[in-house]
Amino acid sequence: MTTSPAAEAANSRVGIAAQAARRRTFAIISHPDAGKTTLTENLLLAGGAIRAAGQVRARGENRRTRSDWMKIERERGISVSASVMTFDHAGLMFNLLDTPGHEDFSEDTYRTLTAADAAIMVLDAAKGIEPQTLKLFEVCRLRDIPIITFINKMDREAQDPFAILDEIAGKLALDPAPLYWPAGSGGRFKGMLDFARDSFIPFAKKGGGPAGQEDGHPDALAFKSNSISSYLDPDELSELTDNAELVQGASKPFDVQSFLEGHMTPVFFGSALRHFGVDQLLEGIGAYCPPPKGVVAARSGAAAEVLPGDKEVSGFVFKVQANMDPNHRDRIAFLRLTSGEFERGMKLKVQNTGKQLSVNAPIMFFASDRELAEEAFAGDVIGIPNHGVLRVGDSLSESGSLRFAGLPNFAPEILQRVRVKDPLKAKHLKKALEGLAEEGVTQLFRPTMGADFIVGAVGQLQFEVMADRLANEYQLEVIFEASPYAEARWTCGDKADLEDFQGKHRMQMATDIDEQPVFLAKTAWETGYVSERYPKVRFERSKERA
Repeated sequence: MTTSPAAEAANSRVGIAAQAARRRTFAIISHPDAGKTTLTENLLLAGGAIRAAGQVRARGENRRTRSDWMKIERERGISVSASVMTFDHAGLMFNLLDTPGHEDFSEDTYRTLTAADAAIMVLDAAKGIEPQTLKLFEVCRLRDIPIITFINKMDREAQDPFAILDEIAGKLALDPAPLYWPAGSGGRFKGMLDFARDSFIPFAKKGGGPAGQEDGHPDALAFKSNSISSYLDPDELSELTDNAELVQGASKPFDVQSFLEGHMTPVFFGSALRHFGVDQLLEGIGAYCPPPKGVVAARSGAAAEVLPGDKEVSGFVFKVQANMDPNHRDRIAFLRLTSGEFERGMKLKVQNTGKQLSVNAPIMFFASDRELAEEAFAGDVIGIPNHGVLRVGDSLSESGSLRFAGLPNFAPEILQRVRVKDPLKAKHLKKALEGLAEEGVTQLFRPTMGADFIVGAVGQLQFEVMADRLANEYQLEVIFEASPYAEARWTCGDKADLEDFQGKHRMQMATDIDEQPVFLAKTAWETGYVSERYPKVRFERSKERA
């Protein structure tokens, strides 16, 4: 019996949708030093993707933190660039998007969150919700991203867990739903109670690996068993029992739908450094985080919903990174797939330029390690090597007719002049700065009058990363100098109004990398003054690439 073409197409869609349903694409957000990179390492360890967590238990260069591949990251022990790690575990495909922890790289984090279906919010048990955590949470809320909370560093002195839950409810307007409850903290930390299984998971002070391994923590045991006396004395057991009853009575029971709608956060406790609570967190990510869902896009000017199971392959570029492999001077676009079954060698069109790409060497990422991707589905992130063809915000599809919502650029908070020490390398500097601007590392402005480039960034650390990359990747020694400008605003309006304004302020006009006009103001007061004088001209703080 032969199958009709319509039936074959329907079966194909079911297969594509089933593969997409296996995907869990999530980001990790936190304030600097909350333990995000350590948690990343241990999630990879729990998922069987690596055998030893990079800096957690091995100090050598050969086992450096896998998600931190830039020289400045390894030297300072911070993450300043988003990276992607993919691993298969328990029948699911996990795509872990590691974001920069430092606040100076909030724009890179924002772009990465557009590619995530859920987020893990890491809190330091001693410090609770810190400023950067709050900012990143607001981004998640804007994008309706459900959040799982992991309260880290329970093996150090911590706040009362009830106080942290109150803070989550008060500052974030989220209902916290603890799925576990800790027994003590710091030197008194003995483990945690698993509410769902009514079991106790002991913590070993010298532990540093998954349960069952030589250096791991003891296996869980029934909470009511006599064996629990080996880990908790009668007072500790009584305290844990009372607190568990209190928190279960005071908290709303965990509801998956409320979590997916962004009203509730399941709360996990542990110590990423000691690999405690990490296995439980990974289990929770697999069980509760949503698979890829439909995305609204524009097709020929009309709104269209793109579903993960659709046959047409489509996706959007949320990040571009150059020189991840300095030996090959590569330039990789990170493409988040939104539909279809991608196969190596496929041809995809760029919506805004109409250019067609033959994707012959797509990459599946494992931080700085990589391998060829033979196939990928909605939710996966693949790398497309290219030489200036793809930019952040580009939409790709087989037809070239789909356009996903663009990723905005935000007005920089610091503006500086940049020049190269060797004047003979001025042309090289221009090309290097344009490359970094296309990646989103910096924003580049070319003044209408004057020769020096103006570069913009959110914070000072971005300039240090810029200098480091220019020196190591382009062999350019540069000098950053104070700029006379305090603010940059994109100017929009009718052509005649814009030309009138630009003609009268030529000394303070510039263009960005897309040749869009930008007004460089010397003070915030001046921005307000010109906006009042020229009401028909809009001075925008953000810009979505056309």
